[in-house]
Amino acid sequence: MGPREWDLILTALYFEQFGRHTDAEYAAFAETYGFDVMAWSGYEVMRDLRELLMVAWLAQSITSERGRSEVVKRVCTLRTNGNRRDWQPF
Repeated sequence: MGPREWDLILTALYFEQFGRHTDAEYAAFAETYGFDVMAWSGYEVMRDLRELLMVAWLAQSITSERGRSEVVKRVCTLRTNGNRRDWQPF
């Protein structure tokens, strides 16, 4: 079992960066859990690390041109702090 922040970061990341949860859904999640990881002082660093790990995993798993294009897009997004909402799931 690791730090709760490591586990909670994905839900916050999917909400904030990818738009996969509504405001109400995320608020209910944080209230039910009793802790909003987005209010934690280390959130941005942990969020950035999780995103980097997502891109690294995809980069080592490329089996198609579609995957290669997605990695290029994600690396560009990370470099420019662009919008992550068009990242395609793999």
